[in-house]
Amino acid sequence: MTPLPIRDPDVMILAGIATALEADYASESLAWEGSPFAWIKTRPSRQIGAIGEKLVAGYFAAKDFDVVKSPNSDADRKIGGLLTEIKFSTRWANGQYKFQQLRDQAYDVAICLGVCPFDAHCWVLPKATILSGWGTARGLTSQHGGQRGRDTAWLDVNPADVPEWLSPFGGSLREATEVFRQLAEVGPLGTDSGL
Repeated sequence: MTPLPIRDPDVMILAGIATALEADYASESLAWEGSPFAWIKTRPSRQIGAIGEKLVAGYFAAKDFDVVKSPNSDADRKIGGLLTEIKFSTRWANGQYKFQQLRDQAYDVAICLGVCPFDAHCWVLPKATILSGWGTARGLTSQHGGQRGRDTAWLDVNPADVPEWLSPFGGSLREATEVFRQLAEVGPLGTDSGL
């Protein structure tokens, strides 16, 4: 079907502005061209989290961990015996990952998986580390102001400048898998690792 020409002068003005703005956003989409993760960027945000959960579940199953549905709604999966909250981010235009909606809920660890066009980064954080670093550790801040700010945090990570406190908890997929393996060997009561 041939697109219809724009005849309304106000719509033409708006279309001209949109065309001028396109260049500001095109460079980011070009960075993802050819990436096996590019399709994720096209999905609505409510689906991206679910995709991230499936990526983590599939990856850890491929690494021989037992992955099952969580017995409660506070965690996304039970992996290797640990109740696991999964946070997922694609790389933002500023080069950072933003893992959102970290809360004090019933889970042992949070797996934070970030993907950029041709690489991935991952950190495995015991819940105790999140709680003890909330508001004091670089990059781990309250997500909202006011009352909501005290119950929800996010983690900003630039993979080229990882905060010192975060380094022991992963970085590469291989490093994060090893951290997870060590925590799983200790078990749910042994995940009280502070900063």
